[in-house]
Amino acid sequence: MNSYPDIPHTGPRRRPRRAAGSLTAVAVVAAVAAGGAYAAGLGPFEGESGPDPEAVAEARAFLADWAAGRLPDAAARTTGPDRAERVLRSFTAGLDIERPKLTADEPEDTGDGTVTVPFTARMPITGLGTWTYTSKLPLREQDDGAWKVDWKLSLVHPRLSDTKKFRLEREESEPVEATDRNGGTLSGTTHPSLAPVLARLAGGTDGGGPRGAVHLVDRATGKAERTEASFGGKPTTEDDGPVRTTLDADWQSAAERALAEADGKNAALVALRIDDGEILAVANSPASGFNRAVSGTYAPGSTWKIVTSSALLLKGAVAPDDVVDCPRYLTVGKRFQNVETSEHPGATFRKDFTESCNTAFISLRGKLGEGELGDVAKEYFGVGQTWHVGVPSYDGSVPVPRDATEKAASMIGQGRVQANPLIMASVTATAVSGTFHQPSLVAGTEDTTATTPLPPRVVTQLRELMRATVTEGTARGLSGLPGDIGAKTGTAEVSDDQDNNGWMVAHRGDVAVACVVEEGVTGGGSAGPVIHALLSAVPES
Repeated sequence: MNSYPDIPHTGPRRRPRRAAGSLTAVAVVAAVAAGGAYAAGLGPFEGESGPDPEAVAEARAFLADWAAGRLPDAAARTTGPDRAERVLRSFTAGLDIERPKLTADEPEDTGDGTVTVPFTARMPITGLGTWTYTSKLPLREQDDGAWKVDWKLSLVHPRLSDTKKFRLEREESEPVEATDRNGGTLSGTTHPSLAPVLARLAGGTDGGGPRGAVHLVDRATGKAERTEASFGGKPTTEDDGPVRTTLDADWQSAAERALAEADGKNAALVALRIDDGEILAVANSPASGFNRAVSGTYAPGSTWKIVTSSALLLKGAVAPDDVVDCPRYLTVGKRFQNVETSEHPGATFRKDFTESCNTAFISLRGKLGEGELGDVAKEYFGVGQTWHVGVPSYDGSVPVPRDATEKAASMIGQGRVQANPLIMASVTATAVSGTFHQPSLVAGTEDTTATTPLPPRVVTQLRELMRATVTEGTARGLSGLPGDIGAKTGTAEVSDDQDNNGWMVAHRGDVAVACVVEEGVTGGGSAGPVIHALLSAVPES
């Protein structure tokens, strides 16, 4: 049993901030993709009427600090720093919350000198699942003209108060017995990275996986007044034997060894079969805790250009040999740029893809309708539909952009586009085969998805673009491996105070893989060695 005690703790110190930049520039999540581009400027609210952009920026910065675990920084943005830090720390630690995902919604000008920013909180509770709820941040302008979050307990959760708190209760459950696709025994002992995965196996019953609940309790009496979230199904007394998974022990072992190339950083990897979506390996680093490979929420960076390219190629908006200039900078509400401010004058779209030119892709944004990228992701790649994998999963999100700046960012896998290694491995498999197959970890999972096959012409073009990325582009690190490998790198910025996340997706034979390394700086430099180690350790299928 864990409770939410309102007590202080000593937390990790914040890394020094990077030099300069206005508050609003710091707060905006910059648009970056493989090729390491970033955007500077005032963000999507610049020049718009409505709530003060500095208030909105401060709210987003507070949410970013809270989500990243920079609790002293988040607290410093409030009117009650000491109390705020104690509460935020005890809330996340007391409820075993790891790496919350906090997404701001449209701000509201309340008309009384305050600004309100609603947000959605997705709180991954270690070993159980994600608790999702909505709340609001009130912001008030201070005497010196700066905006701060007006501290209240209720902003953390609407029902948190001086008289009510939350308590996490877990129910003990027997470990799930599981085998790989060949009948070999799988366990968290032999494959440590599988521990959080095996703990959530459904096994075809309602009794699989651990159970628990978050309760709202009275601070004085400790009595539970309501259940805010529950996890796991009803216990079952039936013994159907070990759960037969789609995993392959050799691929799983290779994946876990490959993550050693992440140099101790948080990382995740998924490998799956292209022809049927069966998952061969799911690996997480650290091995225990949150299953970021399947349930994580990340901006996919330039690996998302596979989907963007599909949308453009589907409607004939561009062809691989068309000239699409790649300038050093492009301003759409704010300035976007390429890695090391590189440029490729007179580049073809093929060159733009292989070198991951952000400005070229953003320049093509007018070729797609406002919601077209999300429509293509859903209709052809299954992203955003409900997947039944066999364990709880996050199945992606591609919201309609709220403005031109956000649309530009979504073209390069930033903005509010969200994915994880499972999604990006599936995207890769769909791109090179033309057909989406719902990923599965156990046989017989329900499939409620409905997708349309990609035209053969588009599949051929995507395969050629991904192969060229290995032979002459940003994924050259895989070029020495045997087999007809195609790949795409990605780099996604998280915040001004964190290094970029590194991504790589690849395919060889009948296997597609995807890897993310948190704060890996670049995709080729961080996720690339992981993918290389994996493909070096297993034979071509």
